Amino acid sequence: MNFIFISPNFPTNYWQFCAHLKRDGANVLGIGDAAYNELTPQLREVLTEYYHVDNMEDYNQMYRAVAYFAHHYGRIDWIESNNEYWLQQDARLRTDFNVCTGIKTDHIESIKEKSEMKKYYAQGGIRTARQIKASEGLEAVRHFASEAGYPLFAKPDVGVGAGGAMKINDEQDLWRLFANTPQIKDYVVEEFVTGDICTYDAIINSKGEPLFESMCVCPPSISDIVTYNLDSTYYVEPEMNENLRFWGRRTVKAFGITSRFVHLEFFRLERPHKGLGEVGDFVALEVNMRPGGGFTPDMINYAHNVDVYKLWADMIVFDRRVMPDPHDDYYCVFAGRRDNVQYHMSHEELMDKYAYALKMWERIPDALSGAMGNQSYIARFKTIEERDSFLFDVCNRVQ
Repeated sequence: MNFIFISPNFPTNYWQFCAHLKRDGANVLGIGDAAYNELTPQLREVLTEYYHVDNMEDYNQMYRAVAYFAHHYGRIDWIESNNEYWLQQDARLRTDFNVCTGIKTDHIESIKEKSEMKKYYAQGGIRTARQIKASEGLEAVRHFASEAGYPLFAKPDVGVGAGGAMKINDEQDLWRLFANTPQIKDYVVEEFVTGDICTYDAIINSKGEPLFESMCVCPPSISDIVTYNLDSTYYVEPEMNENLRFWGRRTVKAFGITSRFVHLEFFRLERPHKGLGEVGDFVALEVNMRPGGGFTPDMINYAHNVDVYKLWADMIVFDRRVMPDPHDDYYCVFAGRRDNVQYHMSHEELMDKYAYALKMWERIPDALSGAMGNQSYIARFKTIEERDSFLFDVCNRVQ
């Protein structure tokens, strides 16, 4: 098997996907804009060959890199980055080289454009917030607002994370959105839904069946974290909520998802919402055809005593689960602190108090710090009380 991994050095933990592909017998061929000597020793060791490009945005360079590998190693079986940013380029490369193991350009809109996602949710009978494209014009959006009611939520139709998103509280905010947003035609506006964001994280085989499932809970949304400079927190649950499992699997079927690691987002309603459900019901937010961001794969490993990097590689190479299910589950908690905030408990005090539970503590790259903070702590616990005590100690700010 010839597997081309796009940008295998970012995020830094992605070398583990490559390592397990190699252990399962695949040729792992890397393409990236980092110099070869900048790759970690672990990554260099597991790559069969690495092709450096000056600019990954330049499709001609990327095309030549894939052509080089095809010439030297034969037919390319997989092209994948597991990265939201490169989904469209991955699809284009697969299409141009007739690689049939992933999403091609004829299906990319359904997973990149939030407006297109709505169509697939509707076909699958999956509840989701009503939406309108801003390109329909201010008057059309005002009419939508009169039906859906304020507040509303505006965001780019294609985007990663919370970039460019904003809450629209009243008609004045709506006027300002249209007057001050140069790319307003590329936005969508939808009814505002409140509740925790819960994610269905799964590795799906070629038949659309889950080989592994997990659940994350994100109490403050990424939008609120970025907007209000909050501390970033979320956690992996020890057990999957059965209603979330139902809607996650239904979403997989509706979008025709196969042979992927997915991160599907849902609201869990904190209050009744007309047309969407009662308290505790799940409402679809958006699909992400890649693993959860940051350290989420590692957190899933700590929570469930598994190795999702291996589970994913086994799906790619064997299309089945090889690892047994250990059935030993925890809460795994992420908390991120900001450098410009003073906290009651120092780093040293945290390290001492939670030495028994801490699994990772890392500086966060500047590119991700807006959503995740500057310093991260990841710990696992058996009880809700321990989980909540840890979150309080990490995030308790000096007023």
